[in-house]
Amino acid sequence: MLKTKALARKSVIISKQYIEGHSMVGKSIKKWWPVFLLPTAVAFAIGFVWPFIWGIYLSFCKFTTVKNVKFIGFSNYSKVFADPTFSHAFWLTVLFAFLSSVLINILAFAIALALTRGLKGTNVFRTIFFMPNLIGGIVLGYIWQTLLNGLLSKWGQPLLALSAFNGFWGMIILLCWQQIGYMMIIYIAGLNNISGDLIEAAEIDGATPAQILFKIKIPMIMPSITICTFLTLTNGFKMFDQNLSLTGGEPAKQSQLLALNIYDTFYARSGAQWKGIGQAKAVVFFLIVVIIALIQLRATTSREVQQ
Repeated sequence: MLKTKALARKSVIISKQYIEGHSMVGKSIKKWWPVFLLPTAVAFAIGFVWPFIWGIYLSFCKFTTVKNVKFIGFSNYSKVFADPTFSHAFWLTVLFAFLSSVLINILAFAIALALTRGLKGTNVFRTIFFMPNLIGGIVLGYIWQTLLNGLLSKWGQPLLALSAFNGFWGMIILLCWQQIGYMMIIYIAGLNNISGDLIEAAEIDGATPAQILFKIKIPMIMPSITICTFLTLTNGFKMFDQNLSLTGGEPAKQSQLLALNIYDTFYARSGAQWKGIGQAKAVVFFLIVVIIALIQLRATTSREVQQ
């Protein structure tokens, strides 16, 4: 009995010491948090904030280097919207981002659904589907250029022949092949979080597989759908390296997406005025991506709240 009381007193003393020590650590962190935050804040300011502000300023300037800058107001922006290659690249990118996002999410969800049914070799298939995401975009572009040229040559139509149609669908196939595995992992995580008791209760009540899918599973994984839709849309709008290596914007810049069009304006066109126009295109591109991302996030997260 005495030993039990002694052990109880000792545990109380240890608990108090732990609480006091934890409290002291908390007070130290509250007191010295600026010291811990400062290096990260400085690095963020130097690596992102300052270049971002300077880039916006350069979009209002005519320049050849950052030391030879002349402010010209909104002239660059007026030339951006007067450039037919930019408007073509914009609408092509909108179509590309929409189609690739729909295809990637549908196929990734279908594969995730199949791989959560307890099939043999599931982990092997997950690895196989995810592996393309580990390959660099430039490498993928050249690989798929070779593959598609070999396939299309049987019909006498190389990838970049006649029109941008082949190149556009080549980029769709490439991005789907690369991104499906990554989105599949997110959907698998969402599906695995659905309670088995909920599915079992629905089956007992006579729900069909289609009703379980559309009334239970899809609503329950709306957070995963939000993430995947956001990632696929932004990846579609930002795609550059695959576009550069697969088509290079050919023929006649008809397969250029926005990122490649900005690169082409900034680096491939001669003349000091094109640097500022390219910078203005980059700012417009940034605003477009932000607006679309916010609209998409608002639409999908509101759907989550309803469910």
